[in-house]
Amino acid sequence: MRDVIIACDFKNREELFVFLKKFEGLNPFLKIGMEIFYKEGPQLVEELKRMGCRIFLDLKLHDIPNTVEKAMRNIAKLGVDITNVHAGGGIEMMKAARRGLDSVEEGKNTKLIAVTMLTSISQEALEKELKISMPLQEVVKTYANNAKEAGLDGVVCSALEAPIIKKMGLISVTPGIRFADDSVNDQKRVATPAYAKELGADYIVVGRSITAQDDPVAAYKRCLKEFC
Repeated sequence: MRDVIIACDFKNREELFVFLKKFEGLNPFLKIGMEIFYKEGPQLVEELKRMGCRIFLDLKLHDIPNTVEKAMRNIAKLGVDITNVHAGGGIEMMKAARRGLDSVEEGKNTKLIAVTMLTSISQEALEKELKISMPLQEVVKTYANNAKEAGLDGVVCSALEAPIIKKMGLISVTPGIRFADDSVNDQKRVATPAYAKELGADYIVVGRSITAQDDPVAAYKRCLKEFC
């Protein structure tokens, strides 16, 4: 079940397709996030799906339940493989997302996951900025429990929390992945592909450690070798 998802954080369609040309015949799993989705819209996702790409649409919906349900109906029509909401929206919002996704035939095979805590958030930021005094791992566990109660398939979490998620019977999608010789950049809770595998992550999301390399295909294959 383990797989590597490439975070396609490009400015526009042109940049993305120049990058993807290098991966012909490999059919990598792609994460389409806010930056390029807000520029290119759902048409980009539809084009990638026609090409046979597997897609994680990473928009982190977080709004009142009614709005999220209606938005998820539109996302469902795209037939992506994974999409997400933010667990901070609460159980009723996540249930609404599930209803919206399941109400459209194309969305019934889409895995719905919830972001627990961004990998850029540290314990210090949790306490000082968000005014949450619980240990970060306890917050992740609580949010994951809420996601499970709402009927979601899994959560986005750092690899460090993957063992907790695995025990709960949920899938874990883990960003913040870096090779041992890479810079961590703006991530706080990071792991190597090999360590994420050891911790039991189901999917790893890898961005700059692949996309910023002179030979991104070699970096991708290195991730597959270390993780899958």
